[in-house]
Order: sequence, then structure tokens, then C-alpha cells
Amino acid sequence: MESAARDSDEPPTVGVVGSQEDTVERISAAVSEADAVPLATDATGVGEASFAVAVGERALGELASVAVDVPVLAVDAGPGVRSVATEDAAAAIEAVLGGDVERTARRTFAVDVGAERYDAVFDVTLVTTEPARISEYCVAAGGEQVAQFRADGVVVATPAGSHGYARAAGGPVVAGTAPVAAVVPIAPFAIDTNHWVVSDEDVRLSVERDEGSVSLLVDDRAVGTVDPAAPVRLSPGHELVLLCPPGSTPPW
Repeated sequence: MESAARDSDEPPTVGVVGSQEDTVERISAAVSEADAVPLATDATGVGEASFAVAVGERALGELASVAVDVPVLAVDAGPGVRSVATEDAAAAIEAVLGGDVERTARRTFAVDVGAERYDAVFDVTLVTTEPARISEYCVAAGGEQVAQFRADGVVVATPAGSHGYARAAGGPVVAGTAPVAAVVPIAPFAIDTNHWVVSDEDVRLSVERDEGSVSLLVDDRAVGTVDPAAPVRLSPGHELVLLCPPGSTPPW
């Protein structure tokens, strides 16, 4: 184990990232009470901090998108990652600043669409934008076609994301350290459509036929639309190092 507080005569700085203003203010106050300096900022401003606090799932995604290289304490980030509740955040921050805590890593998806690149901690989703419209999707892994099906959409989840939307759509929960992706059709047209667990080394999604606009969501962020036959490529991305102080919930 390695301390997240850097050796210096200056007080350590702690980045606090999140969209929930009240919670960010509470956690910033807890950082100050622990004799550290809070940096309530966006994900791009935590690079020099001793560690970052991510408030909620979206904050984790934002930190992944900038390939942050400091360890992260997740707060109320949901199942699938080691996380502490808001009411336990002050004690967790003191534990991290006061000594060594366990760490774990979560590998993200690197998502390439044309010249654009995104990072996903939890999942990548293609979904028809208009209600009551379906499209035809193709999934390939390792250079071989896995399936082609008509559905409202398709979600590909990391092990961390397999606890969320993919599970609600009928997919399996996957162990956090497995180098795999869970692929799950969303409301498929055929009732016997499968879901799959594939290697995360090279996954490709494409829209083979659409009856309307198809949106691309990275975690819960809508990042654009996907044209027919334009591939969405998924491969191993940046690793987020997560801090696991006493009281953090297990990822299952």
C-alpha cells in the first residue's frame, strides 16, 4: 500500500469533482477540517492534487476522460466500484490523509469513433433517439462477428458497469478484475436474442440499418450520433486507481 498524501512541508491538496454542489461543499469542508486544501474544480484541475474525490458516477467518468493520474476516492458512485457514502466521506478523507489505504484499479474503455476519442468507466450505449423506432446493430469482437440483431439499442459494459444499465437490460454481473465486456441488446425485436461476454481487447459496434437517428452515450453522457456502418471501436483504456479506505463498500 502507498500513502496518497505526498511528502511536503505544504498541506496536501485534494481535488473535489462533482455536479452536486451541496455535497461538493460538504466534502470540501471535510477536507479543510482534515488540514488539507480543497480544490473544488472540474476534472482537468486535479492533476497536482494528492488525490481526488469523485462525487457520483459522472465525476468518475469525467476523471477518466482526462486520464487523471492521481488516485481517486469515489463517493456515492453506485455499485461496481469501491465507494463510500457521503456521510462517511469525512472519515474516509482523514484515513487517506493519515496513512496507507488499500487501492484497486478499474480499466476503462477507450471509445474511438472516427477522429473522436472518449473514455468510459461504466458502459457505452448505442440507442435509437426516437421512441418506437428500432435499428439493426452488429457486434464484433476479436475481428469476428458476434451477432447482428434488431433492437432499440445495444449496451457494452465494463465489469464496473455490468451492475447498472446492462444488468437492467438482462445482462450478467461480471467480476471487477475480468478483462471482458458484457454486450447486451436493449429491447431486442426477437425474444430469443442472446447477450454475450467477450474479451475487451477489440470490440466493434456498428449500425447496419436505422429507422431514425442513433445516439452514442458514453457512461451517461450523450456525445453524438452514429451513422450507418460507421464503426464504434472499444479497447482497453486508462486505468483509474481507486482508494479503498475502511468503510468503502465492496464492488459486488
